[in-house]
Amino acid sequence: MTELNASLPETGSNGAASVALRIAVLDNDSGFLQVLDKRLDRLGWEHRTMAGPAPVDEIVAMRLSAIVIDLAILGPQAWEYLERLCEAMPGLGVIVCTGRSSVAQRVRGLRLGADDWLTKPCHPEELIARIESVVRRRRQLESRGASAPVEAGELVIRNDHFQAFVNEAAVGLTRREFELIDLLAAAGGRVLEREDIYQRVWGYAMVRGDRSVDVFVRKLRQKLEQASPDWRYIHTHFGVGYRFAAELREGADIVPDAPPADFAVDAVEESAALEA
Repeated sequence: MTELNASLPETGSNGAASVALRIAVLDNDSGFLQVLDKRLDRLGWEHRTMAGPAPVDEIVAMRLSAIVIDLAILGPQAWEYLERLCEAMPGLGVIVCTGRSSVAQRVRGLRLGADDWLTKPCHPEELIARIESVVRRRRQLESRGASAPVEAGELVIRNDHFQAFVNEAAVGLTRREFELIDLLAAAGGRVLEREDIYQRVWGYAMVRGDRSVDVFVRKLRQKLEQASPDWRYIHTHFGVGYRFAAELREGADIVPDAPPADFAVDAVEESAALEA
């Protein structure tokens, strides 16, 4: 792993100073790595190249900002490895940079927890920009981690755990699903447009016809309904987007935690009447 460059940081394409990051690259494409390594050295980023999958606990110990993975070199274990890595490190930025792939493969990778997917051949500068984008979103999410949990209906959303809970039991959200519910819940009941959701969760503009937001909302709803069947949390505004608000389902039988506010007054009056 290279040492941090002591020189002043370079500026990125947007004119802002590039922040030194610590990344790992799981790849064996020598030509691509040679060009990428030179660019990362110039940026002053610490980086380590691995030709094969390291144990997940070893990746955890590296204290990385992000990891770039070429799934092609992992063989049949690629999906399992990606899933285990994303589950073990919910705060790690994961970028898949691999050869040609199908829509189904890209969707599967993103659903397993990858933050971004880039197809080779690609320019190292674009990969670097995507790494920066992913890390920026991760840090923005972590900066809200110290905030108080959001409680709505039976649901408790914990930024520090990257998870939502019902009666202290985890709902079992993937990282992307958590980012989605966290964003919606933070909107204070406002309707968020699909394009805005995609931009803020995925990090770049939504392609026309992309249904990723709708797919993730549907999966998120299914998990919430299973964990908390008496409540509705995500509401659809057709043609616009989605809104978060905890609302009891019609006919739900909820036993209140405390008696109504006028219960004590009525009880005292009834007792006094009997004594009279």
